[in-house]
Amino acid sequence: VQLQASGGGLAQTGNSLRLSCVVSGFTTTRHYMGWIRQAPGKEQELVAAVSWSGGALYYPDSVRGRFTISGDTARNTVYLQMNNLKPEDTAVYYCVADPSFARIMSMSPNDWGQGTEVTVSS
Repeated sequence: VQLQASGGGLAQTGNSLRLSCVVSGFTTTRHYMGWIRQAPGKEQELVAAVSWSGGALYYPDSVRGRFTISGDTARNTVYLQMNNLKPEDTAVYYCVADPSFARIMSMSPNDWGQGTEVTVSS
């Protein structure tokens, strides 16, 4: 199983970034996907989760209305569209996958990508 994340970078407050995660090595329609972020000095946070077949499932209050997760099965790619970015969104973002939604929600998925760093300046 491989998860290849990209799209991070430097953005100004209020701007947008789109993260991508190309997946391989498993049947995507049988997995849940998510994005977990790790900010310096803070606990990990699940910021979005989706099932390939059922659409978006979860956003925390901190990003709801600003972030959108989506999947493209033809490209085996999951996206995280991040709009109206805030300095508190600064973190390393990890693409994750698991057949169990419960493990995604508990932030203990089996498979993690390498992380892509997002920095939002004020």
